[in-house]
Amino acid sequence: MRVAVAGAGAFGRNHLRVYRELEAAGLGVALAAAVEPEAARAAETAEKYSIPVFATVDELLRADLRLDAASVAVPTVRHHAVASALLDAGLDVLVEKPLAATLAEADELVALAERNGRILQPGHLERFNPAVLAVEPKLRRPMFFEAHRLSVFTPRSLDVDVVLDLMIHDLDIVLTFAHSPVREVRAVGLPIVSPKVDIANVRVEFESGCVANFTASRVSTERVRKLRFFEPRQYVSIDYARQDVLIIRMNGSISAELAAAIAGGRVDAETLAQLTGGGAGPAPGLSLSKPEVMPGEPLRLEMESFLDAVRMRRTPHVTAQQGRDALALALEIQASMAAHAARAGLQNFFEPLA
Repeated sequence: MRVAVAGAGAFGRNHLRVYRELEAAGLGVALAAAVEPEAARAAETAEKYSIPVFATVDELLRADLRLDAASVAVPTVRHHAVASALLDAGLDVLVEKPLAATLAEADELVALAERNGRILQPGHLERFNPAVLAVEPKLRRPMFFEAHRLSVFTPRSLDVDVVLDLMIHDLDIVLTFAHSPVREVRAVGLPIVSPKVDIANVRVEFESGCVANFTASRVSTERVRKLRFFEPRQYVSIDYARQDVLIIRMNGSISAELAAAIAGGRVDAETLAQLTGGGAGPAPGLSLSKPEVMPGEPLRLEMESFLDAVRMRRTPHVTAQQGRDALALALEIQASMAAHAARAGLQNFFEPLA
């Protein structure tokens, strides 16, 4: 399969790298071209990968390179225009998250892919995190989620707020795990160092009664990527960064101290050792397990899955509709944050920095 990458910035560089790695591994893919309007970056990409680099998607398509598929890693506001042109040209497309800038644009992309019989996969790479892949088959009935995604500040992705930049990964995963329509959203967010919201806290209630709390920050002093959720008599903790899963099953009564540690998410190895008699074994009424996790780079796993869907003409692991639904929830959260800011008189927080 011959593939191209639209956008050679922070995300696009990784797509270029992985496609070339897959090509070098003899996995039936060839990196054929890229699109990058910025001249210096285009020249660097052309030299590094020995491929033609075009200033626009139209130029790429006019070159008639017999392309089969493409990645879209341009700024979010350009997702719709670029992906539409590629889909209309008969290519299968992997679009970095979020799928589009607006719900109307996302709906148009979903409809266009269906009409043209093309595969459209949103780039929710945390769905391919080995820890998530290990947990998904073991789901029972999640009823309470706590998601924390914190990053130190970087100047990338400032065209969107922290909800579309970071939180959307967790929104997508929780929507998939909860498998229920959203009933209510309450959110608060503030800009700190950029003109857009940099830190947000969100509570989502689903029709099933499931509740999820999300915290996302791109102005933290530490990097945290964690999700924990509770099912009947069971607690599951996922550390995305470590690609690690811990499952605690309550088989009987446990101590109040241990219950508080579990409920508060304080269930690292040291804490468990202290509360279970120095690591001699699980406390009475408690069983611990760590499902086997096969390590891997989530982006590479995502792109391999996309290429497999293209080859086999099958529904991708993350569907365009799921990308659209994650965007819909993100936009609802943005509206809730704006309403909260108006109620609380926080307009001065959103004034341009001097």
